[in-house]
Amino acid sequence: MTRRAVIVGGTGQIGRAVAAELLDGGWHVTLAARGGRACPEDFLRRGAAFVAMDREQPGILGKVIGDGADAVIDAVAYDDGHARQLLAIEGDVGAFVVISSASVYRDDQGRSLDEAKENGFPQLPVPITETQPTVDPGPATYSTRKVALERTLLDGAERPVTILRPGAIHGMHSSHPREWWFVKRMLDGRPLIPLAYEGRSRFHTTAAANIAALAAAALEHPESRILNIADPEALTVAEVGALIAERMGYSGRIVPLASDTIGLSPWSIPQSFVLDTRAATTLGYTPRMAYRDAVGPICAWLSRQDADAWEAAFPVLAGYSWPLFDYASEDKAGVATI
Repeated sequence: MTRRAVIVGGTGQIGRAVAAELLDGGWHVTLAARGGRACPEDFLRRGAAFVAMDREQPGILGKVIGDGADAVIDAVAYDDGHARQLLAIEGDVGAFVVISSASVYRDDQGRSLDEAKENGFPQLPVPITETQPTVDPGPATYSTRKVALERTLLDGAERPVTILRPGAIHGMHSSHPREWWFVKRMLDGRPLIPLAYEGRSRFHTTAAANIAALAAAALEHPESRILNIADPEALTVAEVGALIAERMGYSGRIVPLASDTIGLSPWSIPQSFVLDTRAATTLGYTPRMAYRDAVGPICAWLSRQDADAWEAAFPVLAGYSWPLFDYASEDKAGVATI
């Protein structure tokens, strides 16, 4: 009998990757989303269904589930309220896979990525295992909300729940393509691209396709657990930039600087943030791709975007707390003459 999966947030970056993975595995897939993005025609031709849904509408998840689902994958759950929505339908669901974030980890002083600017960057082990302490649950920050989501589900669910904690997610159809920091500079003809922290920052990347592969593996072995998910290699930002330069045919130079203000990319951090993924591999999970394999299609996709409308297209990037393309400050600092 064909198994049925419902993907909440099914037309987003992670949702599309999960849908492709499960369709390849013979699942019947329903993509549920607000409707801001169209369901890919290829998915529909392969038998997928699409439901426009506002998850905050009372009872809507139950209506989407209908007679039941073997799996619900929630790519956009954010807090304990969303956890309670999932618990309300668990009687009609075989197993859950829910996307959290590796940003939930804290160091011995309680510091996490969320408050790094105010409290200092967390001193975390390399690599970080799933047993590393997290911030406390609550409404204060993105990460505390994600922990509230995790705790409410794991404490309350009777069905198996797999929580996935990715790093810096990348892939097509993202509203947060960190690669744009390099690509736009290259398209703008910047002859030199500076990198803070001497380009040594390692912010472990996670391909959406790898998240999807682990989600599928988890559904083959359902139980309640937390798993890190990241790419096979934790590249430095300099290595990321070199790969993008190669794919873009960039003839300029990428210049490592000792600065902690000039050349701050979306991967630039003062300490390594690397995830241990050994627990995932025990399920038989095999990564679908390394970052070096994924970056080419991402660069091609970004090169087709309207550079003047990037803030509307990539709202998460546009919301960063520092200007991503402050060329005047770079030039004033003498980057252009290096």
